[in-house]
Amino acid sequence: MTTGSATLPRMFWQWARERAARPMLRQKQLGIWQPSSWQQAAEAVGQVAAALAGLGVRPGDVVGILANTSRDWIFADMGAQTAGAVVCGLHASDPARQVQALCEEADVRVLFVENDEQLDKVLDAPLPALRHIVVFRMEGLRDLDDARVIGFDELKRRGAQALAADGSLIERRLAARSSSDVAALVYTSGSTGRPKGVPLTHENILAACTALRAAWFGDDTGEGERVMFLPLSHAMERVAGAYLDMMLGAVMNFVENAETVFENVREVQPDVFMAVPRMWERLYSTLAIALHEATGLQRWAYARAIGVGQRVAAARERGELASLGARLQYRLARTLVLDNLRRMMGLDRLRFGVSASAPISPDLIRWYRAMGIDLREAWGLSEACGVVTVARAASRPGSAGRPIPSVELKVSERGEILVRGPTVFAGYRGLAALHVTDRLQDIIVTSAGHRVAPSIWENRLKFSPYIADAIVIGNGRSHLSCLVMIDHENVEQWAQERQVAFSDFRSLCASREVIALVAQEIEQLNRHDAGGARIEAFHLIDTPPGTDDEALTPTLKLKRRRIVEKYADVIESLYAARAA
Repeated sequence: MTTGSATLPRMFWQWARERAARPMLRQKQLGIWQPSSWQQAAEAVGQVAAALAGLGVRPGDVVGILANTSRDWIFADMGAQTAGAVVCGLHASDPARQVQALCEEADVRVLFVENDEQLDKVLDAPLPALRHIVVFRMEGLRDLDDARVIGFDELKRRGAQALAADGSLIERRLAARSSSDVAALVYTSGSTGRPKGVPLTHENILAACTALRAAWFGDDTGEGERVMFLPLSHAMERVAGAYLDMMLGAVMNFVENAETVFENVREVQPDVFMAVPRMWERLYSTLAIALHEATGLQRWAYARAIGVGQRVAAARERGELASLGARLQYRLARTLVLDNLRRMMGLDRLRFGVSASAPISPDLIRWYRAMGIDLREAWGLSEACGVVTVARAASRPGSAGRPIPSVELKVSERGEILVRGPTVFAGYRGLAALHVTDRLQDIIVTSAGHRVAPSIWENRLKFSPYIADAIVIGNGRSHLSCLVMIDHENVEQWAQERQVAFSDFRSLCASREVIALVAQEIEQLNRHDAGGARIEAFHLIDTPPGTDDEALTPTLKLKRRRIVEKYADVIESLYAARAA
C-alpha cells in the first residue's frame, strides 16, 4: 500500500493496532534495556501529536529534531507527522551557525533538541519563525526562564490532557494529509559543498520501504533484531533503518551512546546490521589488533581458518561450488575458530550486513565473507530516499548491486548516473531547478594522463587497521598525494607497544615511527596498483577526530572540499617538496 491515501503515520497507527502487545523498540539506559511495545509507542506518539496541535502546529509546518538517534527521536518524528507536520532531522554534530542557518532556511516552527548542549545552539539565535523548543533531557535546565522551552515529559503530559478532551483529534490530523504531501525534509551531508534540503513525500518513503523489503527479504517477514545508532537525520538510516523496520515489525534497539555501539551489538546480536564503512573497518581492525596479541597457536589457527574461508567465498563469488574437501575444512574452521570470532563481534546470528553511505574496500568484504558474514553494499542518495541499489548475496565485492524494484538507472554520455522511480524527490527546497550531480568532479586526471577514482585508493588505504580515513589528491599534478587520518586507538596502542615517545595526538602524528608506519602502508598499496599512478607524498592530519566536526559528515566521512581548502598550503608544500 504505497499510493492514494497511504501516509507513513497512517501506516504507523495501523501497525500499532495490529502489533499492540509486541515490542517495537528498546532503549539502553543506565545499563538496562528498556522495552516499549507498539501500544506504548502509540500512546507517546499520540501525546506528542496532540501537544503539537495545541502549540499551533498546522499540516505542512516544519518541525525540526536536533538530537542523537534515540527512542524519543522516533516518538517526536511519528508524533509530528501524525500532527501533519514535515519533520526535518538536523545533524547533532553540526556547529551552531550551521544549525541556525538550516532552521532559518527550513522555516522550523518547533524544534526538538536532545539536551542543554543542543539547546545552546539555538536559544539566543535570531530565528523569528521558531516558536517552541522541546527538550528531551531537561537536566540542568529546570530553572531556565524562557517561555518557548518545554520539557518532553511536560509536552506528553499536555498531549494526554488534549486527547482526553478530544478523542478524534488524531483521526482528523491523519485525514488531513495525503501520499503526495511532504513527510520529511532531509539535508544532504555537505561532503561536496553546501547542504541542500531534500523534501521526501510519504509516497517516496513507502515506495522505498516496499522496494527494500522485496530486495532484501523477498517473501520472508524480515522480523528480527536491529541495532540503531547511525544519525536519523541521514536518509539511509531514517528510511532503510527506522521506517523499514517499522514496516517489517523488526525490533529497534537504540544504543546507549556512540562509545558503546560494539558492546551493545554483542548484547543484541542483530540478524541484520547496517553501518557505514568506518564501522566495518573498526570491527575488522579491532580483531586484527587482538590477533597481534594472541598466542602463536591461535594466530596459526586463525590463518588456516580464514584461508579456507577465502577459498570457499571466492568459489561462491565465481558462482561455483567449492570442492567437497574445502567445504568440510570450512565447516571445521567455523566450528573451531570463526564462529567464536563472530560471537566475539556480536555477529554470529547475522543474516547479512549492509555497508552504506560510502564505498568500502572489496578486500574487506571478502574478509567478512571468509568469516561467514554476508556483507553487502548499498548505494544511494538523499534525493532517492537514501537507497538506489543494493547488492545481493555472493555479489561481486566492489559492486553496489542492482537497482531496487521500481527504480531505473541510466548512465549518461558524460558518465553521470541518472535515477528514475517513485522513490526520487521532485526538487530541492527553495531551488527552482533540479541539478543532481554525482561525484564526477572527484575523478582525478594526472598530468601524465592517468585517470584515478580517488575513492578506490582511499578505501584500500582504510583497509589498514592504522588508517581511519584518507583523501587522495592529484588532479592535473604529476603524481598523487594524500592526506591521512590515522586510527587514533590502534596507532596509539602500536606506539606504546614499541615505546614510541609521544604526549598527545599531534606529537603521535609527528613521530618518525608513525610516519614510517603510514609510509609502509602506502607503499604496499603502490606495489599492488598496476595502473601507473602512485602516491608519492602524504601528510598526517594531526587534529584529533571529533575536535573539528565541520570536517566530518554525520556518517563519519571526511568532507573532501573542506579538508582540501583547510590544508591547501600543506598540499602545495607536498608538491613543492617533490619538485625541489
